[in-house]
Amino acid sequence: MNEESFRNWLSRVEQEGGIKEVRTPSGLPVELMYGPWSVTGNYSEKLGLPGEYPFTRGIYPTGYRGKLWTMRQYAGFATAEESNRRYRYLLSQGQTGLSVAFDLPTQIGYDSDHPLALGEVGRVGVAIDTLADMETLLAGIPLDRISLSMTINATASILLAMVLAVARKQGVPWNKLSGTVQNDILKEYIARGTYRFPPRPSLRLVTDLMAFCQQHVPKWNTISISGYHIREAGATAVQEVAFTLANAREYVRRAQARGLAVDDFAPRLSFFFAAHNNFLEEVAKFRAARRLWARTMKEEFGAQDPRSWLLRFHTQTAGSTLTAQQPDNNVVRVTIQAMAAVCGGTQSLHTNAKDEALALPTAESALLALRTQQIIAYESGLAEVVDPLGGAYVVEHWTDRMEQEAEAYIQRIEGMGGALAAIEQGFMQREIQEAAYRTQKAIEAGEQVVVGVNRFQDAEPTTCPVFRLDEAVQKAQVERLQQVRRQRDEVAVKQALAQLAEAAAGEENLMLPIVQAVEVYASVGEIAGTLARVFGEHREGGWA
Repeated sequence: MNEESFRNWLSRVEQEGGIKEVRTPSGLPVELMYGPWSVTGNYSEKLGLPGEYPFTRGIYPTGYRGKLWTMRQYAGFATAEESNRRYRYLLSQGQTGLSVAFDLPTQIGYDSDHPLALGEVGRVGVAIDTLADMETLLAGIPLDRISLSMTINATASILLAMVLAVARKQGVPWNKLSGTVQNDILKEYIARGTYRFPPRPSLRLVTDLMAFCQQHVPKWNTISISGYHIREAGATAVQEVAFTLANAREYVRRAQARGLAVDDFAPRLSFFFAAHNNFLEEVAKFRAARRLWARTMKEEFGAQDPRSWLLRFHTQTAGSTLTAQQPDNNVVRVTIQAMAAVCGGTQSLHTNAKDEALALPTAESALLALRTQQIIAYESGLAEVVDPLGGAYVVEHWTDRMEQEAEAYIQRIEGMGGALAAIEQGFMQREIQEAAYRTQKAIEAGEQVVVGVNRFQDAEPTTCPVFRLDEAVQKAQVERLQQVRRQRDEVAVKQALAQLAEAAAGEENLMLPIVQAVEVYASVGEIAGTLARVFGEHREGGWA
């Protein structure tokens, strides 16, 4: 069948019964059927081979046959001791990497006894105040064999410094450590709000960490540029790709301005995306992002090392799609989303638990989420073929369209002066708010179906066991912090903080002074507070 035959057939179908207009969640039109005419340009050149530029089909030649994606379940709650038990349990059940969630006070740089921390200690992640907490959190976990990912941004330098200090105590050389620190502050101003310092000094901390790790912790991924939180705030799939890669460009330029050669740091860049329910659009999104980034690094930034062209990414299934109504339905949603991530070629994956719209996951629901990944990996057959949907006309068409739409957004941002300038003008924030509003209106009008919410509701509310955080957690954490303060060398702490303030007022790399402060048990709040007195604090928007 050629395009003319298709159009004639389509015209007959429309005359007989009409065809409802359908669009993807990003607003891209959906044809009733796709064929060879749907793929334009040089098909072979755009598609390529797995492990070869432009990496549309994946960054490794053998896909998951060589190595499965890392099953990295995001976890952390209450105290370091309780989180450590959860991590060791997940590792015993076959999880292959750790992903640490921190509570809001830790993320922003407040100690657990700070007035703003009231009611938030240990609630959405683990509370870490001092090196003593990090020692407990990582007790019994071999840092030279387990990859550690940390979702931390404003205080990324401090938390990584704690990991380095623990590694030193365990006798693990820093060059043996592997893992990722999110360290993506720009998306905090766009979508999430867990910032402490103004954007420009925050970017200094980002590049200080990148430069330090390049020299001392070479296996560490120094930044995970995150589209996940942008998507969770209401962005479309196109916006997720565009804004994430626009932020990535800003980080590359900042690193280059620090004197770092692109091929020295680019191989350690990583990315973090969401996986939503529209299966085909999500697969196309991952493929388009990979191709767009490869072209950007090779053609615009002049990277010569093929490793610098690779878009390596972690995926998390979409928390914003989970429903409190009929929570068992979330198991199906998560499975679809995880399969999209796998078909799109993710390097690591977190699958949400079914009860996360209600509370932190129970141990049982967290295990079911992990088992979901394992069933996909070992029973579905998807891991046996590289890019299993590659060549499908619809996927290739949407990959092209996604790339074109994202590139158009990126060029608008470049015209404003880059990501930081666009953020300061509120451009990305407005675009996300408008997209979120359109989605909510569609759900409320019943145009976008959410099973169990606006269609197929139950007469009686569904109940399921939920995790309840013990209200005594904050009291115990504060007592632990106070005990550390009583036992540490206060003179050494004051001296380390004074040296940090002096370094912050100058131009030297701040990582080593932060490590030194951590090692004498200065707290997260004390270190962040010292930096805030030098840098100032960013007040817009609260602490989300």
